[in-house]
This record gives sequence, C-alpha cells and structure tokens, in this order.
Amino acid sequence: MSGEATVRLFSYGTLQQENVQRETFGRRLAGRPDALPGYARTMVEITDPAVLAASGERFHPIVSETGDPADGVAGTVFTITAAELAAADTYEVSDYRRVRARLASGIEAWVYVRA
Repeated sequence: MSGEATVRLFSYGTLQQENVQRETFGRRLAGRPDALPGYARTMVEITDPAVLAASGERFHPIVSETGDPADGVAGTVFTITAAELAAADTYEVSDYRRVRARLASGIEAWVYVRA
C-alpha cells in the first residue's frame, strides 16, 4: 500500500475473516476494533456461490440504520486501497450497499448496509 491512496472500511461480518480477506484482497488485513452507532445487526441468507465458497457461511450479518444512538454494532475498521475497496464491492452481494458512516471513534469509514 506504500504510496497508494487509502480509505477506511468498517466490517462487522465476514470481511473480518482471514480466509475471506485472502480470497478478496490477496492478503490479511490489519485493523482495529470500533463500532457503528445507530445501527442494528440481523442476518441475511447468501445464495451467491462465490461468496458462499469464500466465507463458508450461508447466513451473513447485515446492518440497518435504526436512528437510535443507543444501538450499535461492533466490528473492525481497516485501512485499504481503492482497488481493495472495489474488490470488496465485488464480494458483497446485492443485499448490501456501501455508505459512508461516522464510527464510535469519530472517524468516517465505508460500511456495507442493507440495500
């Protein structure tokens, strides 16, 4: 990543798994704990064969905005390249959309939420 522009990506689900990171980004990501306030986590069934193969999981977490600051979702914030963000976009199925959100730490990051 040396010299490349970077972005922050918050993950509360399978993008935290080393096997998914290696399959999606070609490397293990370094991250730090953070949280997404005002959202609640549920599960969604995944049917995409490539995502199922990468994650090994049929049901993946998904978050929806609640508007209640008492709600929050724990996860990990990663610093990645723009190319890696594009790879994450390819990994995520149509149930998700990518938005910018302010994390509990105060930083802004991309996060995949319910479409």
